[in-house]
Amino acid sequence: MKKDPICNMEVDEKGALTSECDGETYYFCSEGCRDRFLKERVCKFPRTSYDLIIIGGGPSGLTAAVYAATLKMDAFLITKDLGGQAVDSTKIENYMGYDFITGTELIEKFQDQLIHSHYIDHLMDSVEKIEPVKEEFAVTTSDLRKYSSKTLIIATGMTRRRLKVPGEEEFQRRGVFYGNIQDLSFVQGEDAAVIGGGNSALQIVENLHTVAKNIHLISDSVLKADPIVIERLKKFKNLRIYEEYKTEEFRGDKSLSYIAVRKLASEESREIPVKGVFIAIGLQTNSSLVSNLADLNDRGEIVIKPDCSTSHPGIFAAGDVTNAFGKRIIIASGEGAKAAMAARQFILNMRNK
Repeated sequence: MKKDPICNMEVDEKGALTSECDGETYYFCSEGCRDRFLKERVCKFPRTSYDLIIIGGGPSGLTAAVYAATLKMDAFLITKDLGGQAVDSTKIENYMGYDFITGTELIEKFQDQLIHSHYIDHLMDSVEKIEPVKEEFAVTTSDLRKYSSKTLIIATGMTRRRLKVPGEEEFQRRGVFYGNIQDLSFVQGEDAAVIGGGNSALQIVENLHTVAKNIHLISDSVLKADPIVIERLKKFKNLRIYEEYKTEEFRGDKSLSYIAVRKLASEESREIPVKGVFIAIGLQTNSSLVSNLADLNDRGEIVIKPDCSTSHPGIFAAGDVTNAFGKRIIIASGEGAKAAMAARQFILNMRNK
Protein backbone atom coordinates (compact mmCIF):
# COMPACT_ATOMS: atom_id res chain seq x y z
CA MET A 1 0.00 0.00 0.00
CA LYS A 2 1.07 3.58 -0.74
CA LYS A 3 0.01 6.87 0.85
CA ASP A 4 -1.58 9.68 -1.10
CA PRO A 5 0.80 12.65 -0.55
CA ILE A 6 -2.13 15.09 -0.40
CA CYS A 7 -4.66 13.43 1.91
CA ASN A 8 -2.60 10.67 3.61
CA MET A 9 -5.13 8.02 2.53
CA GLU A 10 -3.71 4.54 1.96
CA VAL A 11 -4.15 3.45 -1.66
CA ASP A 12 -3.43 0.23 -3.51
CA GLU A 13 -0.62 1.02 -5.94
CA LYS A 14 -1.99 -1.46 -8.48
CA GLY A 15 -5.19 0.50 -9.09
CA ALA A 16 -4.20 3.97 -7.94
CA LEU A 17 -3.88 7.06 -10.10
CA THR A 18 -0.25 8.10 -10.47
CA SER A 19 1.89 11.06 -11.45
CA GLU A 20 5.60 11.28 -12.22
CA CYS A 21 7.42 14.25 -10.70
CA ASP A 22 11.19 14.81 -10.50
CA GLY A 23 11.79 11.15 -11.28
CA GLU A 24 9.51 9.90 -8.50
CA THR A 25 6.11 8.20 -8.80
CA TYR A 26 3.28 9.43 -6.58
CA TYR A 27 0.04 7.56 -5.93
CA PHE A 28 -3.39 9.15 -5.42
CA CYS A 29 -6.83 8.13 -4.15
CA SER A 30 -8.62 10.24 -6.76
CA GLU A 31 -8.28 12.67 -9.64
CA GLY A 32 -9.08 15.49 -7.22
CA CYS A 33 -6.05 14.78 -5.04
CA ARG A 34 -3.82 14.33 -8.09
CA ASP A 35 -4.96 17.69 -9.49
CA ARG A 36 -4.29 19.37 -6.14
CA PHE A 37 -0.82 17.84 -6.00
CA LEU A 38 0.11 19.04 -9.48
CA LYS A 39 -1.29 22.53 -8.85
CA GLU A 40 0.46 22.93 -5.51
CA ARG A 41 3.67 21.54 -6.99
CA VAL A 42 3.66 24.33 -9.56
CA CYS A 43 2.54 27.25 -7.40
CA LYS A 44 4.33 25.91 -4.27
CA PHE A 45 1.51 27.23 -2.09
CA PRO A 46 -0.55 24.52 -0.33
CA ARG A 47 -4.18 25.35 0.30
CA THR A 48 -4.95 26.18 3.96
CA SER A 49 -8.06 28.43 3.97
CA TYR A 50 -11.67 27.34 3.36
CA ASP A 51 -15.24 28.50 3.88
CA LEU A 52 -16.09 25.25 5.68
CA ILE A 53 -14.10 22.61 7.50
CA ILE A 54 -15.85 19.33 8.37
CA ILE A 55 -14.25 17.36 11.21
CA GLY A 56 -15.09 13.66 11.32
CA GLY A 57 -15.54 10.92 8.72
CA GLY A 58 -18.47 8.86 9.96
CA PRO A 59 -21.87 8.83 8.22
CA SER A 60 -22.70 12.42 9.31
CA GLY A 61 -19.33 13.87 8.29
CA LEU A 62 -19.19 12.03 4.97
CA THR A 63 -22.76 13.03 4.09
CA ALA A 64 -21.99 16.64 5.03
CA ALA A 65 -18.95 16.49 2.75
CA VAL A 66 -20.91 15.09 -0.19
CA TYR A 67 -23.65 17.71 0.27
CA ALA A 68 -21.03 20.46 0.54
CA ALA A 69 -19.65 19.27 -2.80
CA THR A 70 -23.07 19.22 -4.47
CA LEU A 71 -23.75 22.71 -3.08
CA LYS A 72 -20.44 23.86 -4.63
CA MET A 73 -19.10 24.94 -1.26
CA ASP A 74 -15.46 25.70 -0.61
CA ALA A 75 -15.10 22.84 1.88
CA PHE A 76 -12.44 20.64 3.45
CA LEU A 77 -12.87 17.35 5.32
CA ILE A 78 -10.45 16.32 8.08
CA THR A 79 -10.84 12.86 9.60
CA LYS A 80 -8.54 10.28 11.13
CA ASP A 81 -10.51 7.47 9.47
CA LEU A 82 -13.46 6.84 7.20
CA GLY A 83 -16.56 5.20 8.59
CA GLY A 84 -16.52 5.87 12.31
CA GLN A 85 -18.56 3.40 14.38
CA ALA A 86 -20.55 2.38 11.28
CA VAL A 87 -17.63 0.19 10.18
CA ASP A 88 -18.34 -2.12 13.13
CA SER A 89 -21.99 -2.63 12.13
CA THR A 90 -22.36 -6.06 10.58
CA LYS A 91 -26.10 -5.66 10.08
CA ILE A 92 -27.68 -2.42 8.89
CA GLU A 93 -31.32 -3.04 8.09
CA ASN A 94 -33.71 -0.75 6.21
CA TYR A 95 -31.23 2.04 5.44
CA MET A 96 -33.08 3.70 2.57
CA GLY A 97 -32.30 1.93 -0.70
CA TYR A 98 -31.13 -1.27 1.04
CA ASP A 99 -33.07 -3.96 2.84
CA PHE A 100 -29.74 -5.09 4.27
CA ILE A 101 -26.15 -3.85 4.00
CA THR A 102 -23.06 -4.14 6.22
CA GLY A 103 -21.36 -1.10 7.71
CA THR A 104 -18.23 -1.73 5.68
CA GLU A 105 -20.18 -1.89 2.41
CA LEU A 106 -22.12 1.30 3.18
CA ILE A 107 -18.99 3.25 4.09
CA GLU A 108 -17.27 2.06 0.91
CA LYS A 109 -20.16 3.56 -1.06
CA PHE A 110 -19.90 6.82 0.95
CA GLN A 111 -16.15 6.93 0.28
CA ASP A 112 -16.63 6.34 -3.43
CA GLN A 113 -19.08 9.27 -3.55
CA LEU A 114 -16.66 11.47 -1.64
CA ILE A 115 -13.48 10.93 -3.64
CA HIS A 116 -14.88 10.15 -7.09
CA SER A 117 -18.43 11.43 -7.65
CA HIS A 118 -18.48 14.50 -5.38
CA TYR A 119 -14.87 15.30 -4.61
CA ILE A 120 -13.86 17.80 -1.94
CA ASP A 121 -10.43 18.41 -0.46
CA HIS A 122 -9.77 16.00 2.40
CA LEU A 123 -7.04 14.98 4.84
CA MET A 124 -6.60 11.79 6.85
CA ASP A 125 -5.53 13.20 10.20
CA SER A 126 -6.94 14.06 13.61
CA VAL A 127 -7.71 17.58 14.81
CA GLU A 128 -6.08 18.55 18.08
CA LYS A 129 -7.17 22.16 18.57
CA ILE A 130 -9.79 24.67 17.44
CA GLU A 131 -9.43 28.37 18.20
CA PRO A 132 -11.72 31.27 17.22
CA VAL A 133 -9.73 34.01 15.46
CA LYS A 134 -11.75 37.13 14.67
CA GLU A 135 -14.63 35.86 12.50
CA GLU A 136 -12.89 32.60 11.57
CA PHE A 137 -11.61 29.42 13.18
CA ALA A 138 -8.02 28.18 13.34
CA VAL A 139 -7.78 24.39 13.15
CA THR A 140 -4.59 22.54 14.11
CA THR A 141 -4.05 18.87 13.20
CA SER A 142 -1.94 16.27 14.99
CA ASP A 143 1.02 16.90 12.68
CA LEU A 144 0.75 20.65 13.49
CA ARG A 145 -0.64 21.69 10.12
CA LYS A 146 -2.86 24.74 10.45
CA TYR A 147 -6.02 25.56 8.51
CA SER A 148 -8.62 28.30 8.76
CA SER A 149 -12.32 28.43 7.94
CA LYS A 150 -15.37 30.63 8.30
CA THR A 151 -17.54 27.74 9.54
CA LEU A 152 -17.12 24.30 11.11
CA ILE A 153 -19.17 21.13 11.18
CA ILE A 154 -18.25 18.92 14.13
CA ALA A 155 -19.11 15.32 13.24
CA THR A 156 -16.69 13.51 15.53
CA GLY A 157 -19.20 10.92 16.72
CA MET A 158 -18.59 8.66 19.69
CA THR A 159 -15.99 6.15 20.83
CA ARG A 160 -16.48 2.89 22.66
CA ARG A 161 -16.18 2.95 26.42
CA ARG A 162 -13.45 0.92 28.04
CA LEU A 163 -13.63 -1.22 31.16
CA LYS A 164 -10.39 0.20 32.60
CA VAL A 165 -9.36 -3.06 34.26
CA PRO A 166 -5.92 -4.70 34.47
CA GLY A 167 -4.80 -6.35 31.23
CA GLU A 168 -7.23 -4.45 28.98
CA GLU A 169 -4.58 -2.27 27.35
CA GLU A 170 -1.97 -5.03 27.32
CA PHE A 171 -4.10 -7.46 25.30
CA GLN A 172 -5.69 -5.05 22.82
CA ARG A 173 -5.81 -6.72 19.39
CA ARG A 174 -4.25 -9.78 21.05
CA GLY A 175 -7.52 -11.04 22.36
CA VAL A 176 -9.31 -7.86 23.48
CA PHE A 177 -11.52 -6.14 20.89
CA TYR A 178 -14.17 -3.44 20.91
CA GLY A 179 -17.41 -4.10 19.09
CA ASN A 180 -17.33 -6.41 16.10
CA ILE A 181 -14.19 -7.29 14.20
CA GLN A 182 -14.48 -8.07 10.53
CA ASP A 183 -12.41 -11.25 10.71
CA LEU A 184 -14.01 -13.47 13.33
CA SER A 185 -11.60 -16.27 12.45
CA PHE A 186 -9.53 -15.11 15.46
CA VAL A 187 -11.89 -17.15 17.65
CA GLN A 188 -12.84 -19.83 15.10
CA GLY A 189 -13.56 -23.00 17.06
CA GLU A 190 -12.39 -21.37 20.30
CA ASP A 191 -14.16 -20.09 23.41
CA ALA A 192 -14.98 -16.38 23.37
CA ALA A 193 -16.60 -13.83 25.66
CA VAL A 194 -18.78 -10.79 25.02
CA ILE A 195 -19.00 -8.09 27.68
CA GLY A 196 -22.14 -5.94 27.73
CA GLY A 197 -25.88 -6.32 28.00
CA GLY A 198 -27.33 -4.10 25.28
CA ASN A 199 -28.27 -4.62 21.65
CA SER A 200 -24.70 -4.08 20.43
CA ALA A 201 -23.33 -6.82 22.68
CA LEU A 202 -26.05 -9.26 21.69
CA GLN A 203 -25.48 -8.56 18.00
CA ILE A 204 -21.89 -9.69 18.52
CA VAL A 205 -23.16 -12.88 20.17
CA GLU A 206 -25.32 -13.54 17.11
CA ASN A 207 -22.31 -13.11 14.84
CA LEU A 208 -20.19 -15.41 16.98
CA HIS A 209 -22.57 -18.26 17.68
CA THR A 210 -21.72 -20.19 14.49
CA VAL A 211 -18.02 -19.35 14.75
CA ALA A 212 -16.94 -19.77 18.38
CA LYS A 213 -17.06 -23.06 20.26
CA ASN A 214 -18.62 -21.56 23.39
CA ILE A 215 -19.70 -17.98 24.11
CA HIS A 216 -19.76 -16.37 27.56
CA LEU A 217 -21.98 -13.27 27.75
CA ILE A 218 -21.01 -11.16 30.77
CA SER A 219 -23.09 -8.19 31.93
CA ASP A 220 -22.84 -6.14 35.15
CA SER A 221 -26.63 -5.85 35.14
CA VAL A 222 -29.61 -7.78 33.83
CA LEU A 223 -29.63 -7.82 30.03
CA LYS A 224 -30.98 -4.55 28.59
CA ALA A 225 -31.33 -5.53 24.94
CA ASP A 226 -34.66 -5.78 23.16
CA PRO A 227 -36.69 -8.66 24.64
CA ILE A 228 -37.14 -10.33 21.25
CA VAL A 229 -33.35 -10.40 20.78
CA ILE A 230 -32.76 -11.83 24.26
CA GLU A 231 -35.37 -14.52 23.62
CA ARG A 232 -33.73 -15.46 20.32
CA LEU A 233 -30.26 -15.72 21.84
CA LYS A 234 -31.29 -17.83 24.81
CA LYS A 235 -31.94 -20.64 22.33
CA PHE A 236 -28.23 -20.80 21.43
CA LYS A 237 -26.86 -24.01 22.92
CA ASN A 238 -23.28 -22.72 23.05
CA LEU A 239 -24.16 -19.53 25.01
CA ARG A 240 -23.64 -19.10 28.76
CA ILE A 241 -25.07 -15.91 30.29
CA TYR A 242 -23.58 -14.23 33.38
CA GLU A 243 -25.90 -11.46 34.56
CA GLU A 244 -24.74 -9.06 37.29
CA TYR A 245 -21.10 -10.09 36.97
CA LYS A 246 -18.23 -7.60 36.98
CA THR A 247 -15.17 -8.14 34.80
CA GLU A 248 -12.11 -7.62 36.98
CA GLU A 249 -9.04 -8.62 34.95
CA PHE A 250 -7.70 -9.99 31.66
CA ARG A 251 -4.92 -12.55 31.97
CA GLY A 252 -2.56 -14.36 29.66
CA ASP A 253 1.00 -14.64 28.42
CA LYS A 254 1.55 -13.26 24.92
CA SER A 255 -2.16 -13.25 24.17
CA LEU A 256 -5.37 -13.41 26.16
CA SER A 257 -6.07 -16.69 27.96
CA TYR A 258 -8.51 -15.93 30.78
CA ILE A 259 -10.90 -13.30 32.07
CA ALA A 260 -11.57 -12.97 35.79
CA VAL A 261 -15.15 -12.10 36.81
CA ARG A 262 -16.94 -11.61 40.13
CA LYS A 263 -20.63 -11.85 41.02
CA LEU A 264 -21.82 -8.45 42.25
CA ALA A 265 -22.66 -8.20 45.97
CA SER A 266 -20.95 -11.54 46.43
CA GLU A 267 -17.54 -13.08 46.96
CA GLU A 268 -18.14 -15.57 44.17
CA SER A 269 -15.45 -15.22 41.50
CA ARG A 270 -14.20 -17.34 38.63
CA GLU A 271 -11.74 -17.49 35.77
CA ILE A 272 -13.18 -18.13 32.33
CA PRO A 273 -10.76 -19.46 29.67
CA VAL A 274 -11.27 -17.63 26.36
CA LYS A 275 -9.27 -16.87 23.23
CA GLY A 276 -10.96 -13.53 22.58
CA VAL A 277 -13.25 -11.04 24.29
CA PHE A 278 -15.47 -8.44 22.61
CA ILE A 279 -16.34 -5.38 24.71
CA ALA A 280 -19.58 -3.51 23.99
CA ILE A 281 -20.45 -1.45 27.07
CA GLY A 282 -21.63 1.75 25.46
CA LEU A 283 -20.22 4.88 23.88
CA GLN A 284 -18.99 8.30 24.92
CA THR A 285 -19.12 11.49 22.86
CA ASN A 286 -16.03 12.98 21.21
CA SER A 287 -16.95 16.59 21.99
CA SER A 288 -13.81 17.78 23.77
CA LEU A 289 -12.64 19.82 20.75
CA VAL A 290 -15.43 22.34 21.28
CA SER A 291 -16.14 21.88 24.99
CA ASN A 292 -14.88 25.42 25.67
CA LEU A 293 -16.70 26.94 22.68
CA ALA A 294 -20.17 25.37 22.41
CA ASP A 295 -22.74 24.31 25.01
CA LEU A 296 -22.75 20.64 26.02
CA ASN A 297 -25.41 18.76 27.96
CA ASP A 298 -24.79 16.59 31.02
CA ARG A 299 -23.95 13.62 28.75
CA GLY A 300 -21.24 15.59 26.97
CA GLU A 301 -23.28 15.90 23.77
CA ILE A 302 -23.11 19.11 21.75
CA VAL A 303 -26.42 20.92 22.08
CA ILE A 304 -27.79 21.83 18.65
CA LYS A 305 -30.76 23.76 17.30
CA PRO A 306 -33.06 22.37 14.57
CA ASP A 307 -30.64 23.61 11.87
CA CYS A 308 -27.64 21.90 13.56
CA SER A 309 -26.22 25.23 14.74
CA THR A 310 -24.63 25.41 18.19
CA SER A 311 -24.39 28.16 20.78
CA HIS A 312 -21.25 29.46 19.02
CA PRO A 313 -21.96 31.28 15.71
CA GLY A 314 -20.36 29.48 12.79
CA ILE A 315 -20.04 26.13 14.54
CA PHE A 316 -22.47 23.41 13.46
CA ALA A 317 -22.60 19.81 14.65
CA ALA A 318 -24.15 16.60 13.36
CA GLY A 319 -24.51 12.94 14.20
CA ASP A 320 -23.88 11.00 17.39
CA VAL A 321 -21.77 13.74 18.99
CA THR A 322 -24.91 15.88 19.34
CA ASN A 323 -28.07 15.72 21.43
CA ALA A 324 -30.16 14.92 18.34
CA PHE A 325 -32.68 12.17 19.05
CA GLY A 326 -31.72 8.66 17.93
CA LYS A 327 -28.22 7.24 17.54
CA ARG A 328 -28.76 5.67 14.14
CA ILE A 329 -26.71 5.75 10.93
CA ILE A 330 -29.64 7.00 8.86
CA ILE A 331 -30.31 9.82 11.36
CA ALA A 332 -26.64 10.81 11.45
CA SER A 333 -26.56 10.96 7.65
CA GLY A 334 -29.63 13.20 7.52
CA GLU A 335 -28.18 15.49 10.17
CA GLY A 336 -24.95 15.77 8.15
CA ALA A 337 -26.88 16.91 5.08
CA LYS A 338 -28.80 19.43 7.17
CA ALA A 339 -25.61 20.81 8.75
CA ALA A 340 -24.02 21.37 5.32
CA MET A 341 -27.07 23.25 4.08
CA ALA A 342 -27.20 25.37 7.26
CA ALA A 343 -23.47 26.18 7.04
CA ARG A 344 -23.93 27.31 3.44
CA GLN A 345 -26.77 29.62 4.48
CA PHE A 346 -24.60 31.03 7.29
CA ILE A 347 -21.80 31.82 4.81
CA LEU A 348 -24.26 33.49 2.40
CA ASN A 349 -25.62 35.61 5.25
CA MET A 350 -22.07 36.65 6.19
CA ARG A 351 -21.38 37.77 2.63
CA ASN A 352 -24.65 39.69 2.41
CA LYS A 353 -23.71 41.63 5.53
